[in-house]
Amino acid sequence: MQRFITSSAAETEQLASRLAQTLQAGDIIAFVGGMGMGKTCFTHGLAAGLGIDPGEVSSPTFALVNEYRGGRLPLFHFDMYRVESFDGLYSTGFFDYLDMGGVVAVEWSENIHGALPQEVIRVTFERLGDTQRRIAIEGRVLP
Repeated sequence: MQRFITSSAAETEQLASRLAQTLQAGDIIAFVGGMGMGKTCFTHGLAAGLGIDPGEVSSPTFALVNEYRGGRLPLFHFDMYRVESFDGLYSTGFFDYLDMGGVVAVEWSENIHGALPQEVIRVTFERLGDTQRRIAIEGRVLP
């Protein structure tokens, strides 16, 4: 596990962009952390690192999944906040996305923990201050 301290949204995005450089088709990133911790901000950085316009990235809270294409790999951004059962998860199309050759980023992954494969990349966010975060990355080593 690697731990990082970021002091701004820009630093969080830069860290995510570094992670994006290591990603391959089929990778799943499981975000853990409460509201306002920087998960969508981190996804902006993933998109940028994959060559996708980060300005297109928004929280998938109401859509459940947002698709971003046009980069090195497609990025599928899920929000599982309201998913409460396996049937609910199945209805999101989540399992179909796992085989679409992109990167799957999952906010509120703790709500579907039992459905995730063991080899996920886990990114955990901890608030240290208004803009400062401790971000732990497990399952991938950053250069």
